[in-house]
Amino acid sequence: MTQHEDIDLKRYIRNIPDFPKPGILFYDISTLMREPDAWQIAMGRLARQIAPWEPDMLAAVESRGFLTAAPLADRLGCGMLMLRKPGKLPGATISHTYDLEYGSDTLQIQADAIKPGQRVVVMDDLLATGGTLAASVTLLQKAGAQVVGASVLVELTGLGGRAKVDAPVKTLLSYED
Repeated sequence: MTQHEDIDLKRYIRNIPDFPKPGILFYDISTLMREPDAWQIAMGRLARQIAPWEPDMLAAVESRGFLTAAPLADRLGCGMLMLRKPGKLPGATISHTYDLEYGSDTLQIQADAIKPGQRVVVMDDLLATGGTLAASVTLLQKAGAQVVGASVLVELTGLGGRAKVDAPVKTLLSYED
């Protein structure tokens, strides 16, 4: 056992009740990111989870997925692409529109971001109901990627989002609510 395996990273996640609206408990990762040692440990643990998938590319979901995918792509020696809202990427794009609890949303990638068959891991900060992560996997598959996994910092297990994702999911920190 190394000296860092006993560090509880949940100590560094701030819980903010009633944000962004009443009844929601927000898990704020900015407090984890502010602590350099804890952030390094978190990135190390995520890298160890993702490395066995041997990704060619990490696909970061706008915008908090960018925060983990960029340092991990560097650590793992792979590329990174961004999954963004419409109108944020230059050039030709591939889109996927998906339903949310109250409405719909769209994600896009650049049409030339994926070579057919590339091994891709989707990265986001949070897995709750699973809609955005599931849509990300669908979009990447539509673009020709072999989605080998999805990785998140925080999973709210009580919401069952994992079941909607058509790929193995690795989570750093799990919460029941």
